Amino acid sequence: MLQEITGHTRLTGLLGSPVAHSISPMMHNEAFRQLGLDYVYLAFDVNTKSLKTAVEGLKALNVRGFNLTMPNKNLMCEYVDKLSIAAEISGAINTVVNENGVLTGHTTDGTGYMQAVQDAGHSIIGEKMTLLGAGGAASSVLVQAALDGVSEIDVFSIRDQFFPRAEELVDTINKKTSCKCSLYDFEDGSILKKSISESAILTNGTSVGMSPNTEACIIKDMDVFRSDLIVSDVIYNPRETKLLRLAKERGCSVFNGLYMLLYQGAEAFKIWTGQDMPIDLIKEKYFSVS
Repeated sequence: MLQEITGHTRLTGLLGSPVAHSISPMMHNEAFRQLGLDYVYLAFDVNTKSLKTAVEGLKALNVRGFNLTMPNKNLMCEYVDKLSIAAEISGAINTVVNENGVLTGHTTDGTGYMQAVQDAGHSIIGEKMTLLGAGGAASSVLVQAALDGVSEIDVFSIRDQFFPRAEELVDTINKKTSCKCSLYDFEDGSILKKSISESAILTNGTSVGMSPNTEACIIKDMDVFRSDLIVSDVIYNPRETKLLRLAKERGCSVFNGLYMLLYQGAEAFKIWTGQDMPIDLIKEKYFSVS
């Protein structure tokens, strides 16, 4: 049954580019229907060039809140009035809530990722992680993993104009958590190979391999894959990236970004509505891995 739109319906949504592939509108609107909440969730193709204008418009319309996806997670920090602790440390936002014109930015990607690790049957607390990327999603994963008790994290990033920001983030994590965090140039293959050999989990926090560029793989040396290595990807479209396929062929345990998406969405849902998303129903309907 279609949800009736009323004069009281509160708007939520997703800002990013591209967004047509997103299943966030389906999961949130289904959750609103199940709980009888007068909300609607829409997806808007907005990139960094138009983000400020879009946010000003949404604020003027008094929307309840919205999510951010690539490429907007870092830039959004400039357009909110307040930041949660995790968002402040990571420098990335994926959820905004509007309280009487005051925009507060949160990052729920990290909590979603750590819950996804558990759903996949793993515990990485006290273990070492190799994390590829230092952008919006990767930085949120990095911060939450450090806060939750991952003992050591090696971050590999390309040395571009954003590398100094990654250096600052790693320095902050070392100061504010008990996690030992190091940043390396992704082009240094020997250090990368050594890091993966010492890690319990390898996580791709970049968009490399995401649709439509599904034949791209961030790892070039297949020898890094060993049977006791966990390999994860924040990407969920496609559900099996080339990275995960190759790792699985080498005997690794793998999981994609689907459940990270589910749990980060559930956290955003609670921030906006004050209610728990019906996780089991949403998981069954939209997140079946079969």
